[in-house]
Amino acid sequence: MTKKRSADKIKMRYVKVILGIIIVLSLVFFALGVIFQEINYTSKIVIKKPLSEVFKIFNDDSKLMDWIPDITSIKPITQTESEKGSFYEIEVNNNGSKIILEERVLEFIQNERIKLFFKGGGMYKTDDYLFEAASNEVTTLILKTNIKSESFILGCMLPLVSSKLSKQDQEYLNNFKKLVEREND
Repeated sequence: MTKKRSADKIKMRYVKVILGIIIVLSLVFFALGVIFQEINYTSKIVIKKPLSEVFKIFNDDSKLMDWIPDITSIKPITQTESEKGSFYEIEVNNNGSKIILEERVLEFIQNERIKLFFKGGGMYKTDDYLFEAASNEVTTLILKTNIKSESFILGCMLPLVSSKLSKQDQEYLNNFKKLVEREND
């Protein structure tokens, strides 16, 4: 066997190994989209303020950008008296690119629950906020989140970014806690 044939065989082995690795990684990536078609997580904070005050500040649109700094504008499209069924257009700054989200209020129970549905950026997101009075001066706010993808490829990426999304929502809740606790102090 000549040196050239031997070198060619070695190169072919490398190519086969690299192609095998690429194929395995691709199969794992696409399997993620089949196995995990949605992600769910829960975030929670305890706020040292009465429930009615926490709920009021939570629903004050003028303070929303103070605790969710990525929001650049909120435009009401349809507002109902009961809030349930209201529809908004929200502009978000996502690392320098503008994303328009549609927000619908699915449920609104005074001092108890607000359930919101967001569509945009290739995802469907449901945020279910539960307000609980731990005592007269302490409120627990629980966020239950469900995220689904509009496309299969984005769905393959959801499990890879779920911890980042969960961390971001927890950060927003922490910002909200700071805002509420410094109000009226």
